[in-house]
Amino acid sequence: MYMFLTTAALFVQSLCSTYLTTAELCALSEYRIYPGNGKLFIRRDGKPVFLGSSKAYSLTLQRKKPAKLVWTQAWRRLHKKGLAETTAKKRTRRVNKVARAVVGVSLDEIRKKASVKPEVRAAQRDAALKEIKARKSANKEKKVDRQARATGAGQRTKMPKNVKR
Repeated sequence: MYMFLTTAALFVQSLCSTYLTTAELCALSEYRIYPGNGKLFIRRDGKPVFLGSSKAYSLTLQRKKPAKLVWTQAWRRLHKKGLAETTAKKRTRRVNKVARAVVGVSLDEIRKKASVKPEVRAAQRDAALKEIKARKSANKEKKVDRQARATGAGQRTKMPKNVKR
């Protein structure tokens, strides 16, 4: 079913070939495994899996996901741990505001209105409100005059009651 070899047994097995002097990476924790340490696990499909400790070997047999184990490099990568030393925070560029002309009003007119003192602007606003109120009251008076003429000097016109046919 599974073939299991220690790195020492692998060394004896491959005496004819060159001895591996580079450190392998643990398939679960991604820690370095130096020659003479760890276990080599050959999966059913023939792929060799290097495991650094009995803990890693046990968790691999239990089919635990490395990203769910807090002490593994996969979890640290997923949760962005330990990146502060390597990369500085990106600096965001501030966007400069650009004044643009609105339809019907040029940019110069907008700047003029912005540069007017608040007191002057308040006085202009009050004058505009007074003009609007005067116009509304004039319209109201016209409406009342029309209604008075239509009814015949304050008399009510009789409306027929609902009649059954």
